[in-house]
Amino acid sequence: MVLVWLAIAAVGGLVVWKGSDLLESSAEHLSLHYGLPPVVHGAMVVAIGSSFPELSSTVLATLLHGEFELGLSVVVGSAIFNILMIPGLSAVLADDGVTSDKELVYKDAQFYLISVAVFVLTFSFAFIYNPTPDSGGALVGEIGRPLALIPLALYGLYVFIQHQEMNDYVEDEPPPDISVARQWGLLALSLVLVVAGVEALVQAALAFADITGIPSFVWGITVIAAVTSVPDALISIRLAQRGEGVVSMSNVLGSNIFDLLVAVPAGVLIAGSVAFEFGVAVPLVGFLTLATIILFTQLRTGLRLSATEGWVLNATYGVFILWMILEQVGVVALLPS
Repeated sequence: MVLVWLAIAAVGGLVVWKGSDLLESSAEHLSLHYGLPPVVHGAMVVAIGSSFPELSSTVLATLLHGEFELGLSVVVGSAIFNILMIPGLSAVLADDGVTSDKELVYKDAQFYLISVAVFVLTFSFAFIYNPTPDSGGALVGEIGRPLALIPLALYGLYVFIQHQEMNDYVEDEPPPDISVARQWGLLALSLVLVVAGVEALVQAALAFADITGIPSFVWGITVIAAVTSVPDALISIRLAQRGEGVVSMSNVLGSNIFDLLVAVPAGVLIAGSVAFEFGVAVPLVGFLTLATIILFTQLRTGLRLSATEGWVLNATYGVFILWMILEQVGVVALLPS
């Protein structure tokens, strides 16, 4: 039975990767056709496209399986993977590291930090104003649709900022001659493939939880999160190798902004309201914040990520995985449940 679900997970992962690759290609052609500036292409088009697996996992886990926490774990785990492994691998595999600029560090990075803060604030409001009674001493709160609108409103501001970037952009080259209808068709096909692949991964995570006794939350935040983040990694690594470090990092930050401000609230809007354990959410988001600080500190030094700094980021992600393992064997108990 385990081998069957491993095969299903493997096939689901391959379908997600293929769909994401097709999505990247069609989105890039459409961005060039419509004359989008590189920063908008990286932070919006590529980021949303490559984050579609995380959005799908939240929606499918909540809508079809009633497992919002599984979708949440995939989003948080993917955000940690994105902020550590993707820049780390990009810096190691690119010939000259990953270049950055001040606009990326001071604009996109700061908005990302605000996104993390609003994400935590939304959970805090839920615990303060909607505590769950009879929770056995656990810090449990409930997020409803009104609170879910807070991060979505912030993402609306992000879209507005990117729209202003488009207004200020002057296109240097004429758009390529492409079949717009065909590219939109390929984009639609890629979304279908991603949804099908993610559903296979969600079912595999639930099955692994039943077979091994390890909660689906753990499978989501480690294995499923890494699998759904592989498309992001491939896109950013290719961009970094072509010397497009700013677009590569914009993709990472834009993906995480979308994950935190859209993917998680989408699950809440579908469910109506969801309960969560505050004591679990805060340490995980705290680690995400620490990872973010490490990345931004390295990006600002010389506006470049070197291979050595990339290995530091990869090692930090290794610490995160080790932490999750130690939690499961009972050596560490920073996560109450």
